[in-house]
Amino acid sequence: MMAEQNDKKPTRADPNRTLLCVVDNSDELSQAIRFACRRASNVGVKIALLYVIQPAEYQHWVAVGEKMREEAREEAEEMLQVVATSIQARTGVTPSLYIREGQLEEELIKLIDEEESISLLVLGASTGTDGPGPLVTKLLREMTGKLRVPVTVVPGGLSEEQIDAIT
Repeated sequence: MMAEQNDKKPTRADPNRTLLCVVDNSDELSQAIRFACRRASNVGVKIALLYVIQPAEYQHWVAVGEKMREEAREEAEEMLQVVATSIQARTGVTPSLYIREGQLEEELIKLIDEEESISLLVLGASTGTDGPGPLVTKLLREMTGKLRVPVTVVPGGLSEEQIDAIT
């Protein structure tokens, strides 16, 4: 009797896997999004976007703090919609959207732990003299061992052609 083989060839498309991008106001966001779109299209995975609202510092007046929170939420929703529209135009797939409130690093790790489909974190690195940016620096120095997924850091200085060539 012949033994059954369990060796399955990996499929190119895996719709159950997701690339996660952090959305913020940084200049390097566009490079990270382009990389994620090209990668997602090439390997058949989805994209998710995370926007983390920093907690309002104005706690003295509840009404003022609540108004600031509402405005931050509206800004997050608007920004995510702009980025999501761009991703949908490039990939033909609507990304998943997440808005969290808290400290960026903590909320990022929580989301990755909660959403098992997330298989890669894509971040853009700043080209400024202050280094790659606070999130990239913190993740690479202190938090890499806490993540269950690999991190791809896309240099902010890459051109669209360079990104296309490496994806």
